[in-house]
Amino acid sequence: MFDRLEIVMLPPGPRFAAQVRLWVNGRDVLEGAVGAGGRGPYAADALPAGRPSLLRATSEARRLVLGEADCTGGCCGYLTVIVQRYGQVVQWSHWQVPKAVHTPAPPPPPELHFEARQYDAEVARSKADRWWRAHP
Repeated sequence: MFDRLEIVMLPPGPRFAAQVRLWVNGRDVLEGAVGAGGRGPYAADALPAGRPSLLRATSEARRLVLGEADCTGGCCGYLTVIVQRYGQVVQWSHWQVPKAVHTPAPPPPPELHFEARQYDAEVARSKADRWWRAHP
């Protein structure tokens, strides 16, 4: 059985531009790994107009930054994962979780496997839906 990706946009706020949150199987990956105050990548960076999305999956493995703790990635590190396509499967593996300052760090998320067609469709849908660009 494949995992299911959902890309959710958080609207811009007083301190930050619109952010991407990645939900897998109905759960927020960032919140589960770094806590409720974590920050996802900026939507404009993850889903840029006129360029491929940072979330794209190719046969070449690459490390993707999915977010950071509320104290910033420069302080505690980033939540990252290796993304790679194997034919009709997109795999997320080799997670790195930010250091926990006040509590023990949670374990890294499990290795995930997405059906490439669903994964690509979700990235394309999110890239096309640019409502967040209308907000200052």
